[in-house]
Amino acid sequence: MDFNNIDEIKIYGFEGFNTVKSLWQNRKIIPKEMGVYLVLNPEFENPEFIFPDVGGFFKSKNPNISLEELKTKWVEDSMVVYIGKAGEQGKNATLHSRIGHYLRFGQGKKAGHWGGRYIWQLANYYDLIFCWKVTEGENPRKVETKLIDEYYQQFHKLPFANLTK
Repeated sequence: MDFNNIDEIKIYGFEGFNTVKSLWQNRKIIPKEMGVYLVLNPEFENPEFIFPDVGGFFKSKNPNISLEELKTKWVEDSMVVYIGKAGEQGKNATLHSRIGHYLRFGQGKKAGHWGGRYIWQLANYYDLIFCWKVTEGENPRKVETKLIDEYYQQFHKLPFANLTK
């Protein structure tokens, strides 16, 4: 899959394509099922970083990293800034709950979504786009790993906000 091609992402089964701003107003459209999701940056060619970010502190940890670190994490020519999963064996997380935590974190609230926090240091965070894919019958972790591996093959780096593989 070409991670810079919305049509290919849709063919792969991703739906939603809603901005952070719109999801802050209405999260009800996010499925209450397990799956994977992408965070897309429509302005990926000219990133502007902010410090401090708008994210919340979680367990008293500061979510900010330096502007220099952000620049080293940035992936040139990549629209996808994060690949995530929701749910796995023995856990009740759904796309609705997991993305909901992520969005609350971006509103400066305490929320358990430490991974992916770098997106909240992008100046255009409210225009970032979330899309998701329900992984019926598939383990979301395995689908996420496959997507990250494919992404790595295309860009030779992890997505900007992914901290681990």
